[in-house]
Amino acid sequence: MAGAMARAFGAHLRTWRPYTLAYPGLVGLAGAALAAGSPSGGAAFSGTASGVPLLVAWAAPTLSWLAAHYLGDYFDRHLDAISKPQRPIPSGQLSPRTAVVCGVLCALAAAFVTVLANWRALLLVAGAMAGIVAYSLVLKGRGLSGNAIRGVLTALTVVYGAMTASADPPWQAVVPFALVFLAHDAASNLVGTLRDVEGDRSGGYRTLPVLRGLRVAARTAALLYLGAIAVAALSVPLVPADPVGFAALLLLAAVCGGFAFSLVLRRELSVTPALALRAHEVLVAERLILAGAVMAGGWGAGVAGAVTGPLLVVSLLTQGRMRRRHEFPPDAGSAAGAGVAADIPDPPGTELSRTAPSRTARRKDDATPC
Repeated sequence: MAGAMARAFGAHLRTWRPYTLAYPGLVGLAGAALAAGSPSGGAAFSGTASGVPLLVAWAAPTLSWLAAHYLGDYFDRHLDAISKPQRPIPSGQLSPRTAVVCGVLCALAAAFVTVLANWRALLLVAGAMAGIVAYSLVLKGRGLSGNAIRGVLTALTVVYGAMTASADPPWQAVVPFALVFLAHDAASNLVGTLRDVEGDRSGGYRTLPVLRGLRVAARTAALLYLGAIAVAALSVPLVPADPVGFAALLLLAAVCGGFAFSLVLRRELSVTPALALRAHEVLVAERLILAGAVMAGGWGAGVAGAVTGPLLVVSLLTQGRMRRRHEFPPDAGSAAGAGVAADIPDPPGTELSRTAPSRTARRKDDATPC
């Protein structure tokens, strides 16, 4: 009995992707931090009245993220059985029915906690869940539109966090940062497609690198990322509390992002799966720093560091232990791909896992929260 329970828990844990789990809640809190400059949002971290809205700003995006993983794995179960048989559903460790039930329950839980803070934000939850299903079933195999919807869903998370923390959010600050995360996550999602061109093509997924090639896809992702960082830099005067802390963390995020894109741009015509996955691993860490930068702008660098720092460490450690096994079957590695991965240096201040390539692995990027 104990062994069966442990195996079941392990299957759910792998479905959650712990290395990504901190991100949606941090983006929700970043939106709440932007609301600190509004008349009804300035009490954050100063009294018990702010506790429930902040908890909701973190919990609902996280629950929606979990729902997206469960439902996305359910929709992808047939193709995963071919290219990624080690995953919980095709390996038989998690039944399709259980995945659907857990996904629906997580979505309902996100809606329930939303009512505790601002029932009007239920529209965002409903729209996000519709977007998650549309992404999983249709859009992620339809060129740039799939990458764009990925960014839209994260932009909604910023708006959601602001709406839960304040009855009257400062939209002049919230909207620009929603655009930052829209462009940023569209770029990150597009990087995820670079490692799976052959698998996407064989599976009928018409991603941008399948349609236009690696060079166009890599440069498009880089331009989207540069646009996100540029809008964030221009928005320094809009942060309500600590523009210096915001700017410092934004610079750190930009350095990590620049390193990630240098990996794929310098070999844009011959990006291996290992190289593209390596770049995306860096972006998984970088986006936590970006969310922390926005939190610093609203609540100060001290609060942002205390929240983001431990979560960044957990994300890096779990990514190093779990991600290769989740992305690639045990026999998918090749000596050549491993050699390429071994030549890639670690970004400053981080220690990320080295991964072997899969010539058949299809893109399965993280779906986004509300």
